[in-house]
Amino acid sequence: MNLRNIAIIAHVDHGKTTLIDRLLSQSGSFRENQKVAERAMDSNDLERERGITILAKVTSLNWKDTRINIVDTPGHADFGGEVERILNMVDGAVLLVDAAEGPMPQTKFVLQKALKIGLRPIVCINKIDRPDERHNEVVNEVFDLFANLDANEEQLDFPIIYGSAKQGWMADSPTGPQDGMAPLFDLIVKHFTAPPVEEGPFRMLVTTIESNSFLGRVLTGRVRSGTIKANQNVKALSRDGKTVETGRVSKVLAFRGLERTPVDEAEAGDIIAISGLTTATVADTICDPAVTEAIPAQPIDPPTLTMTFRINDGPLAGKEGDKVQSRVIRERLLREAEGNVALKVTPSESETDAFEVAGRGELQLGILIETMRREGFELTVGRPRVVFKIDEATGEKLEPVEEVIIDVDEDYSGVVVQKLSERKAELRDMRPSGAGRQRLVFLAPTRGLIGYQSELLSDTRGTAIFNRIFHGYAPHFGEIPGRHTGALISNSDGEAVAYAIFNLQDRGPMFIEHGTKVYPGMIVGEHTRGNDLELNVIKGKKLSNVRASGKDEALILTPPIRMTLEKALAYVGEDELVEVTPKSIRLRKTILDPHERKRVSRAKEAENAA
Repeated sequence: MNLRNIAIIAHVDHGKTTLIDRLLSQSGSFRENQKVAERAMDSNDLERERGITILAKVTSLNWKDTRINIVDTPGHADFGGEVERILNMVDGAVLLVDAAEGPMPQTKFVLQKALKIGLRPIVCINKIDRPDERHNEVVNEVFDLFANLDANEEQLDFPIIYGSAKQGWMADSPTGPQDGMAPLFDLIVKHFTAPPVEEGPFRMLVTTIESNSFLGRVLTGRVRSGTIKANQNVKALSRDGKTVETGRVSKVLAFRGLERTPVDEAEAGDIIAISGLTTATVADTICDPAVTEAIPAQPIDPPTLTMTFRINDGPLAGKEGDKVQSRVIRERLLREAEGNVALKVTPSESETDAFEVAGRGELQLGILIETMRREGFELTVGRPRVVFKIDEATGEKLEPVEEVIIDVDEDYSGVVVQKLSERKAELRDMRPSGAGRQRLVFLAPTRGLIGYQSELLSDTRGTAIFNRIFHGYAPHFGEIPGRHTGALISNSDGEAVAYAIFNLQDRGPMFIEHGTKVYPGMIVGEHTRGNDLELNVIKGKKLSNVRASGKDEALILTPPIRMTLEKALAYVGEDELVEVTPKSIRLRKTILDPHERKRVSRAKEAENAA
């Protein structure tokens, strides 16, 4: 049977997973009456809730006499580590571009990776049914992007196909015919070549890894040469050619539709998953015991953000979660780092029972915390910090810089430019993007972008679209102003009372409501001024046996600010922590004791003055 291995690459929300849904249904992978969930490839709960793909997944379908293995890739830059590796498995890529938005930062990122390894993409202009589509301009923008990324002659001669994945059609022209996905299938078979088969015994480069309670570690990759059977002896080589382990393959799994099916034998060129090995990981080569050379693997971009994960040592620890020990947290983080090569876990140098977790961005670390929280973990995490580098030649301190693209209504472009220039960002481009909107392009230090997204949404009444992508390292930008307001801190232990909250409302907006459990050192609201203020939120109304002349007024409380996990991570200051449990998200000071807090802040002030 003919074989094609392709990846679907695009910016977040340009329709990758929806396109695969339509390809699967029109290729006859499902029965007539089979019930299939929308976005069938987004298999875990967080993916479904947020509407984004987090993990790269493989599916397979048959078209006429060709089997097509398709890899669905994440569109968000924080999960770029997945995309880089996946592209080594495939021989072609379908680049999806929104007919209205055009190429976005992640489009540039994934395309750069694809061109670098010599792939010749097909450009698919999706969402042609949108009323604000502008396919001619978008095609020109895509062509410019290819040229800017130094594409060669062959790569610049890319075929273009138009359509709407949602409506389930693709055609050579924007007007149709709207008859289904057949033109795209035929183009994939015609444009991409069959996977090259190398001579020699079995070799396979591991590109993704997952843990399965039944099968153990499941390693996915493309077979470069030879064949593999169940119960065959193999060994794993690291990137530098050292033997990691020797073992036996317990199961060989091939992708058929949405399922992984055990097969007796897999041939070169096919994308498969194997189980049975215990220590081999991503970028290792699984091969026949006779092989001595490892397959070269792509180096992964370094992490740019780090966060401290600690045990929950607050007064309410252990009330809501069952996994609270540092040993359990450590095991879980190391297990995550095994499968996710873009993460790096190291024990903290400054604290005991704490771990430094470095990753690509706030979203990636936020997803990890949310996953752990749902598994029953309790932990406290500090503010995200950027990973600095030292320039070896000059000894200069370098920090990560990101390219930021913001689509915003013209009325709000002024406030966006102002806020970002305060955060040391540099405006690179400003152009109209149709329908009274503007596209602003900045280069901004990652430090300045921490916590900016929620501020941007409130500045632009929720109309701005914010995209960012790692650009490189640049000399240190100096001091960047942080949060201008102080915190309202509880000074007592108990449950918050409506009467007390009502009387304290003029101090600033609250994060808690009547009946919320509080403890000394917990942040209960935002002070309208720049200093921290301790207050009593559990003080009830004193009742006497003398009837008062005034009736008891109904207390009308302003609704509190609800803190989501991302919001809380972006909000906390240097001396604050986010306490995460399966049921609650609380903000607190790192040092709970007020006297100790004052002593540390005085010592800090004296140090700065000196």
